[in-house]
Amino acid sequence: MTSIPAFEHTPIDKISNICGDVRNAFLSHKTRPIEFRLQQLRKLYWGLKDHREAIVEACKKDIGKSSFETYLTESSWCENDIIFMCNNLEAWAKDEKAPDGKLMDTAFSPRIRKEPLGTVLVIGAYNFPIQLSLGPVIVAIAAGCTVVLKPSENAPHAGAVMQKILAEYLDPTCYTTIQGAVPETTAVLDQKWDKIFYTGSEAVGKIIAKKAAETLTPITLELGGRNPAIVTKNADPRLAARRLMWAKCLNAGQVCVSQNYTLIDKSILPAFIEQVKKALGEFFPDGPQKSADYGRIVNKRQFDRLKKLLESTKGTILHGGHMDEADLYIEPTVVQVNDEHDPLLADESFGPLIPVLAVNDIDEAIRIANSVHDTPLGIYPFGTTAETDKILNQTRSGGASVNDGFYHASIPTLQFGGVGTSGQGAYRGRASFECFTHRRSVTTTPGWIEGLLDVRYPPYNMSKQKQFARLNEATPNFDRQGRAKASWGGWLIGLGANSKGSGLVRWAVLIALAYATKHYMQRTSKL
Repeated sequence: MTSIPAFEHTPIDKISNICGDVRNAFLSHKTRPIEFRLQQLRKLYWGLKDHREAIVEACKKDIGKSSFETYLTESSWCENDIIFMCNNLEAWAKDEKAPDGKLMDTAFSPRIRKEPLGTVLVIGAYNFPIQLSLGPVIVAIAAGCTVVLKPSENAPHAGAVMQKILAEYLDPTCYTTIQGAVPETTAVLDQKWDKIFYTGSEAVGKIIAKKAAETLTPITLELGGRNPAIVTKNADPRLAARRLMWAKCLNAGQVCVSQNYTLIDKSILPAFIEQVKKALGEFFPDGPQKSADYGRIVNKRQFDRLKKLLESTKGTILHGGHMDEADLYIEPTVVQVNDEHDPLLADESFGPLIPVLAVNDIDEAIRIANSVHDTPLGIYPFGTTAETDKILNQTRSGGASVNDGFYHASIPTLQFGGVGTSGQGAYRGRASFECFTHRRSVTTTPGWIEGLLDVRYPPYNMSKQKQFARLNEATPNFDRQGRAKASWGGWLIGLGANSKGSGLVRWAVLIALAYATKHYMQRTSKL
């Protein structure tokens, strides 16, 4: 087993030089060749493979994560991302032809080049310390950027393992790690960046956005939200209970995209609660605390926050509630709250607290969801197709999983990101490559076209204006009332009718006339 190195804060007085060296590496153009990027990704893959046991042990020490959860959501996730990037990088990096161009524009070879943004800062999170740190690093490497990784200080063992992997398997002049807490992060943010990628809380996201705005640095913010699950009267209470309890028990509820509360039609609330208890009993036969599959709260500060949050609710505990501070253990706790203003709905718990609020109908559920947080990171409707479509049509969220808990976030080719206060920007799949890539528009003007360009040179006159209009001015396909005009193709298909029905009638009449004419001509010829 590979040992876990000690976690050491990066000396603040060295941060500027470290970041400067990584920037100089980008300016040397070392990372631009596709083959260099592929080589680095392949080496990182084997670094993760070689340190799988250390990653498992680090996640266990940092957040009590089980080996299966670490495999599922950390090591194999990143390994698969690397292979996916390697398989698609050359195709994604090719120039694109400009879409929907005019025929004349083709002479200028309009195209879009895919160029790396530059030197990027990735600030990771503690709840999925490997995936949410190395995931962005992987795609930044693929895009041709150089990277400084700042892992979360709240997962120091995972941070130390990642630092060891990057130092031993990647080009250290292009990719490096800075460790530390608030002082070190502040010093890092004072450096010049071409992109900042942050995963974490809304409060810290605002600080980073404000700092980035000072230098007009582009950012991607992957934040959280008070994500609702909505269970309608026609939902299957057993499926809803099992799927939502899985989503809330994974990582002991420390998942930014898990449901923060559940709005449920009052008619099926009793059946739902019964199924919740059954599901938890099936998941953890000897209780969650004795189960190797149930995690722990990351540290005492977060434990105390969750404990205080549970104590502040005016709701009734229907299941759970047991806590063990020495073990940083909080049992999955179901609380029936009385209204949308309860602290368990007003704040993001980011833990195994499971408030449920009974509602009269789907319209009330939608109103409450939009009132609690109008742009959550995710939303999870359970019900018929018509009901779930209505919920999606009348709410907003970064993503959604219908009849499930955050399954959309597990699809590697589906872009993931927030909206409004739950984040900005997206990554995963091809969106990851685009996240760290500048789409540079380029044209090439040939010498032989100079005669046609004479119209653009002064002195200007009406003759040149008319010539330009003939070459460039588009003709509207709508009238003064904003009604679309039928195209020639559409006119021919509909024979000038104002509707499809009228057009069909005209075609029927035309065919009948043609048939009658043909029949008449045949009879005439016989006579």
